[in-house]
Amino acid sequence: MIKVDQLSKFFGAKRAVDGVTFEVARGEVLGFLGPNGAGKSTTMRMITGFITPTSGSVHVGGHDLSLEPVAAKRRIGYLPENAPAYTDMTVKGFLQFAAEIRGLRGAARNAAVQAVVEKCFLQAVLHQNVDTLSKGYRHRTCFAQSIIHDPDVLVLDEPTDGLDPNQKHEIRQLIRQMGREKAIIFSTHILEEVDAVCTRAMIIDRGRVVANGTPRELRRKSEWSGAVSLNIKGMGVNAIREQLGRIPSVRRLAVESTADWVAVTAFPHPDRVIDVTRDILTATQGWQVEALRTEEGRLDDVFRRITLPETAAREAKS
Repeated sequence: MIKVDQLSKFFGAKRAVDGVTFEVARGEVLGFLGPNGAGKSTTMRMITGFITPTSGSVHVGGHDLSLEPVAAKRRIGYLPENAPAYTDMTVKGFLQFAAEIRGLRGAARNAAVQAVVEKCFLQAVLHQNVDTLSKGYRHRTCFAQSIIHDPDVLVLDEPTDGLDPNQKHEIRQLIRQMGREKAIIFSTHILEEVDAVCTRAMIIDRGRVVANGTPRELRRKSEWSGAVSLNIKGMGVNAIREQLGRIPSVRRLAVESTADWVAVTAFPHPDRVIDVTRDILTATQGWQVEALRTEEGRLDDVFRRITLPETAAREAKS
């Protein structure tokens, strides 16, 4: 549904996006991650035709955005950053207007408005002016306009920005439900949303794609992937370090002591992940181990290691 090929954008001498290439199929929800200024919003604006790329191409539903802009844009629902709206309109009036500019009239327009009002839980504010809405309701109103024409492709820039935890849950549920039959790209700074919503995630840094995979595949890039954490009673820190530090599959240890136990995390060598749990169990036979678990990897660790490699390396050593 979405095909981006070698997309680049320069603003004067500044290269905001540098040769980005990826595809999103129907039934996929792609989380777009990256630090501030990485090029996420610029890329999304080029995909929607809001700005023109310096080079590269975008196809939406088989239509080349540069050659068939109207046909391509008809397939897209877009929630821009900061959720703009006409503040002097009521919520109902704004949604009716959005439906009409999408070509819906009469009964079709009214049915589309009613559907998005129910999906986005806007019944309580339907007759309020947009400028009287809370940030959360205004954002939901703008989300509703992006889906009012039931598009095949959704491009959502920070769709849960400004929402309370219950509202975030509702929008995530809606995105996950729509993602079964649409192609969805949404940017986020909230890493938990990747696990909650995404079938795939992509990290962009300084205008380039630096990671692309399922949440599980990305977590495997984490230093924590396959690490073994355990709490040990009745032994000193030095004895624990000496015993576990001799294990060939262990690359490094992180040890913290409390009044009741010593907490240890053993980080494996990348090529010995499958061995480390077995080796830890063998080395701790006869010890008073209160808890033991294998870590699956952490997305925040992957994000930092990719976008701030020097900082992440320094923190790991400390």
